[in-house]
This record gives sequence, structure tokens and C-alpha cells, in this order.
Amino acid sequence: MSYESNPILDKLPKHLKQFIKPQNYEDYTAIDQAVWRYVMRKNVDYLSQVAHSSYVDGLKKTGISIDQIPNMYGMNRILKEIGWAAVAVDGFIPPSAFMEFQAYNVLVIASDIRQLENIEYTPAPDIIHEGAGHAPIIANPEYAEYLRRFGEIGCKAISSAKDYELYDAVRHLSIIKEAHGTPQEEIEKAEKHIEYLQENMGEPSEMALIRNLHWWTVEYGLIGTVEHPKIYGAGLLSSIGESAWCMTDHVKKIPYSIEAARTEFDITKPQPQLFVTPDFAFLSQVLEDFANTMAVRKGGLSGIKKLITSQALGTIELSTGLQISGEFHHVIEQDSKPIYIQTKGPTALAYREKELVGHSTAYHVEGFGSPIGKLKGINIAIEDMGPRDLKAYKIYEGEQISLEFEGGIKVEGTIITGTRNLMGKIILITFKDCTVTHEDKVLFQPEWGLYDMAVGQSVVSAYNGPADLNSFDLITHQLTETTIKPKKSAKRLQLEQYYQQVRDFREGKNTTISRNKVFRVIKSEFPEDWLLPVELYELARQGDDHHFQKEILDHLESIKRNNPKVGHLIDDGIKLADASLVS
Repeated sequence: MSYESNPILDKLPKHLKQFIKPQNYEDYTAIDQAVWRYVMRKNVDYLSQVAHSSYVDGLKKTGISIDQIPNMYGMNRILKEIGWAAVAVDGFIPPSAFMEFQAYNVLVIASDIRQLENIEYTPAPDIIHEGAGHAPIIANPEYAEYLRRFGEIGCKAISSAKDYELYDAVRHLSIIKEAHGTPQEEIEKAEKHIEYLQENMGEPSEMALIRNLHWWTVEYGLIGTVEHPKIYGAGLLSSIGESAWCMTDHVKKIPYSIEAARTEFDITKPQPQLFVTPDFAFLSQVLEDFANTMAVRKGGLSGIKKLITSQALGTIELSTGLQISGEFHHVIEQDSKPIYIQTKGPTALAYREKELVGHSTAYHVEGFGSPIGKLKGINIAIEDMGPRDLKAYKIYEGEQISLEFEGGIKVEGTIITGTRNLMGKIILITFKDCTVTHEDKVLFQPEWGLYDMAVGQSVVSAYNGPADLNSFDLITHQLTETTIKPKKSAKRLQLEQYYQQVRDFREGKNTTISRNKVFRVIKSEFPEDWLLPVELYELARQGDDHHFQKEILDHLESIKRNNPKVGHLIDDGIKLADASLVS
């Protein structure tokens, strides 16, 4: 096992465990630790004023330290007190898997950390975003339940083939943007590809719509009033640039509603508008309103068509409770109702999320087809027939029968047996020597073997994934690319060593280090590095070394002149150092 488990993680199904990877805490360098410390100190200083009160409280409850990157399996010992757990993954994982983890009360944390160059914001999920953004806020019980429920509903959302293409493109951009030395033209090409895909998505899928809701709440949500909002979205909580920007009048504030589902977002740019929920309970209300529009609750012809468009594994549930899981390929319709459905490839039948004995993918290897609806000229549906009704209509073992459905589907053959559900309703009828036709088209013929006819007058639900998780081999996850771990130059390793020396000094592990000597080397060998001089300035302030402070400030001023983009970061670092001494 590549990670330390616990009772919550033990409950995860196998297909989710395939995404978990070891955190490899020893891979974090002293530069990574300095990036974490800078962002967290700045965040706590600023966010204590503008974030929802649950944030600062949650930092304490979840045991997240300001001074060092959290060991998430250490975090788990604290998270379990609020019924949650955390796991490490490699960057973005498929949206449905991400949602499903949430449904099991598991926080997915990308264990990499952003480069110093991207300290204010990165499109890549990283431990600052996940650990410092998502984890603290789930200490609020109302919000934690929203997150769990969101995952439960979200993992049933049906995607389109284009969603998978966009997911791959976003993952690719996040990887190359965080990789050292990626040419700017390659990043711009990836960004343009995402823009092209976003502009040509067609009618948004359920997954696209619910991802919009996730973005405008879990990632970029504001809470309170439009005039005086507070931050609770993890994307804002973990971005020291955007958390300040979003509070200005440059960003439009809109009362949160289901309309957010139709509002697109661009992961590569700061958001021009944000939604404000009055409280966490209202988030759940909107989520339920959205769920009422989904195929998982509406079923019907539109639900089947969504599954066909997805070109992925999905399930429909009939009015009898029979569940058909597979890749839906074709539907015959009449008067806006499905009258025959067909899957292709391995298909499984289930009832109440448990596979029916004898109806696994090994049996239905090449697909499954069945009529849906009522019999022609008979008021009572097959599923509502009692034993006497079934005998009267010759729907009985050993009878050779011709069944004609209202949609024109004909099933002719000899009945072998029927399968009933717990309520005593017939959910499946098995025929031999069976022919199934629609008008002049043959849908099933005797030489293909036994014919299993599903019983159900309507499709009550349609959703992503299988009914019984054990029916299919879901351990098929292969990332098209993984995060890039570059080979470090000798100079980079040397810089890491100097960061480590300063960290060791601050933590009292080695107080014999000459900070002046380190500063002189940084000044001459690494003239563009600003974060270590800021840390040295903090130590000089604590030591009341005025001459050393002035030396460092003069150097930082020269860095600001040469690279104005980091000027505000340097200024904020100095303010933090000054404030910590006062406090």
C-alpha cells in the first residue's frame, strides 16, 4: 500500500484507490517549504479579515501549520474527528472520480506544490490550494455536508466525449505550466487549445453544468451579502493575488442561484464575476434544485440520449427497479418516449445496486437490448400483473407467446422463466427460440441464444457509471501524462541548500550558520531570488541587526527595480516580518 489507511479510506472502492499515490514528504525542498510559509502567513494575515469565520477556526481544527507543509496522513488523524480523510493524487483527476471521493468524505489533495514563480496563482491543483483552501473550511458541518452531497450527486452526472477532451487539455496545461523551463509559446498553445475547446463544446453536459456549480461555490464562492461578502471558496483562499482582487469593485458580485450552472469559467484567468450565497444551507438548496434537472432523477428519453452521447459506461433504471449498466448505443423512440434500448459491449443487470445472479458482463458480453413500455391493448403493465393476470395473458413458464408493445416492438418466443424483485414484481422474462422485431427490422433472432427481456414501462433514472461497482473492471485508469519532475541543476541544488540552512537556523536546528555569508552568496550567485532575502530580513529584524536589515532592504529594492512584477510580493513579505515582531 502506497499510503497510510484509516477507517474512512478503508471504505473507498478499489477503482478510487487506483488514483491515490504516496505524498513522498521528503521530496519537498526548503524552497517549497518557504513558498508554503510565505503564502500561509500572508493568507492568515489577510484572510482573517475577509474569509468566512470557519476558515481560521478550521486551520486550527485540521491541524494545518503555517510554518510547514502538512503531512496529509498526519492531517488524517485530526480530520477523522470531523468524519473526513485526505489522500494524495497526481494533479487533476477525472471530474467524476473527484466527485466520488467527496461522496465518501475524502478530500483529494494534489501533493505537488507550486513553483516560486507561480506563488500567487497556479492553474494546477497543489497542496496549497487543496490543503490550505479546501481542508480548513470543511470543519464547518453545514459546508462539509454540502461537499459530501455534492460529490454524491456530481459523480452521477453524465459527461460528454468533449468533456473528457477538455479534461485532458486542462490537465496538460496545468502540468507544463508548473514544469521548470517550459517555453512560453508551448504554454500559450495549450491555453489557446483550451479556449478553442471551450468555445466548441456544444450543448453543455450535466457534468459541465455541475462543474460550473462546483467552480462558483467550492472553488470561487463568496458568502454573506453582495455588499459585504466573505471568502469561502478554496481557489480564492489559496490565491494570495485573487483573494485581494476579488474584494475590489473590479469583480462583479452576483447573488448565487441555479443560473451559476450556466455561467462558464476560464481556469487561466482571474474571474470577472463571483457569486455570493447568503449562507451554506442555501448552497444545498440550489444543489437539490439542480439535481432535479438531472437524468438521475428525470430518466426518460433525454436521459438515455445523454448516455449515448457520453460514449461511456452508464446506467438506466426502469420503473421495476431493474438496472441496466453498459455503454448505451441506440434507442428507438416514439412520441418522445423510448420504446427499445440497446447497449454495446459488456453489460450487466442489477437490482438495488446488486448484480443479478447470472447477468454479469461475462453473460451479456456483446450488449443488451429490450423493449420498454406497456403491451398494446392491455391496460395493466406487466410489472403490475399478479400471478393470475400473468396466467390469463399466458405470460407463463413454457408458453409460446407473441407480445406486442405499444411502440410496435414484437417479442415472439417460448418463456423459460421470470425473475422477480423484492416487492414481487416481474423484472425480467427469459425466452428461448425468440425473435424481436420493430416494423421490418430484426432486433434479436433465435440463433443468438436465450433472450432476456427487461420489464419496465418507463425509464425512471439514468446516470454515469455502473449500478454495481463490482460488475465492471474499473481499474483501468491511465494518465495520459504525469506531473514533470525535472532533473535539478547543480545551481538549483545549491540554492535549495541555502534555503535549508536558513530554515534550520530559524527552527533552532543549526544556529552556527552565518546568515551574512548566505546573503552575500545569494546576492552574487542568485540575484533574482527574492524570497530567501525576505526570510533573512525577518531574522535580522528578530536579531535587531539594523545594519544587516538595511543591506537586505537595499538589495530587495534593486530586485524590485529589475523585476517590478515581484515588487508587491517583496513589500508584503517585509510587512509580515515587521508585523510579526510587533505582535
